[in-house]
Amino acid sequence: MIAVALRNLRHRPGGFVATFLSAFLGASLLTAFASLLDTAAGADDASAESLVTTASVAGGWCLVIVVFAVTSTLSLAVTRRSEQTALLRRVGATGPQLRRMIVGEAAAISLLASAAAVPAGLVLGRLLLALLRDTGQVAAEVGYVFGPIAPAAGFGVTLAGAILAALATARRTTGSVGPRRTRPRARRLAGALFLLVAANCATLTVTLMDGKGIDAMQTAGQASIWASIGLALFAPELLRLVTVVLGGPVRLLGGAAGELAVLGVRGRTRQLAGAVMPVVLFTGIATGTVYMQGIEDDAAAGTVQPEFARDIQTLNYVVVGMITVFVAIMLVNTLIAATSHRKREFAQQRLAGSTRGQLIAMVACEGLLVTVTGVLAGSAASLFTIMSFGAARADRVWPEATPIAYAVIVAVAVALTTLSVLGTARRTVRGSAVSAMRA
Repeated sequence: MIAVALRNLRHRPGGFVATFLSAFLGASLLTAFASLLDTAAGADDASAESLVTTASVAGGWCLVIVVFAVTSTLSLAVTRRSEQTALLRRVGATGPQLRRMIVGEAAAISLLASAAAVPAGLVLGRLLLALLRDTGQVAAEVGYVFGPIAPAAGFGVTLAGAILAALATARRTTGSVGPRRTRPRARRLAGALFLLVAANCATLTVTLMDGKGIDAMQTAGQASIWASIGLALFAPELLRLVTVVLGGPVRLLGGAAGELAVLGVRGRTRQLAGAVMPVVLFTGIATGTVYMQGIEDDAAAGTVQPEFARDIQTLNYVVVGMITVFVAIMLVNTLIAATSHRKREFAQQRLAGSTRGQLIAMVACEGLLVTVTGVLAGSAASLFTIMSFGAARADRVWPEATPIAYAVIVAVAVALTTLSVLGTARRTVRGSAVSAMRA
């Protein structure tokens, strides 16, 4: 089955593009941050401390997001090939053989992505060091070192994450022949666990870190990240709830396309949930971190701050910048992959009487439901950080803050979703419906 996996990669590379890009971007970030550990080995004590802190904190969160992203995109890629999996089962392939095929594909993709990420990680690592030098956190004479830790982290973590994601995906998709009822207990349990961790971080911020000033960021910053991951794991349930609430208005405003969209979301909740997840992560992490730093800037205005305050501010913006870019690209990849494989479905609807315009409008309505779900869940996740840090740092549960930053974040999420979905839908419905059915 490993040979089959390699042939799949050679003959169907398009089906693995999203997984490759997620693994490549993740490995690039991990390699870049890990290279700071190589650099720290030859730096003075103060510079080494800043380098290790940046690599540990930012790299650690990148690790969590990377594993989550690879799992999401790989699950989507495998789900798209359900017909191929069913065919292999009918010709005699066993569950363990199919699992080895999926794991083999994931391992091959992660190795290729990690190898391609080495030069990208080297460049990003140099940029990170330059940023730390410019802000005075690292001495100007510290030279960049790309040693064994950087590629080891990029290859090792990416490979391990891909294999774990493949094993989890394979168990869900190859466990039995024919349809079976999904029992998402593990996913819901994991989501509840992440939300409990987020609540614990928020509670620690309000209690133990109250009055500790900038130190409260240590726990408050983690709260929105854990909450975003937790709510992202509840994406199917949240999407169903939003569809129930907004189903009537979407039908009313969208007409026949709105009706098709609501029915389509109800019938494809699990597939579309994969697109909700990156919207949740993007909105939650970006909003929580940006407003936490805004609260800190207001509270620190006119006061003398410790030397490490600048380090933390730089670290916050580096983390939110890199993770946000990564999640944004993951969002685009996921939406393109989720829409492009529906070519046969769109062809069937065109043969049944739907026009291209109606199909594009239907996809737009589906994208609206996905975006609203993700933005609402991400906004809720960000409150774990904003409210707890506001209470600890500014003595206000709801601190004064401009809505402009939030509006920009939401606008970016809407733009990414709309452009990805509509652009892919237009390309997918081109050509003859009959030819698409034969493809």
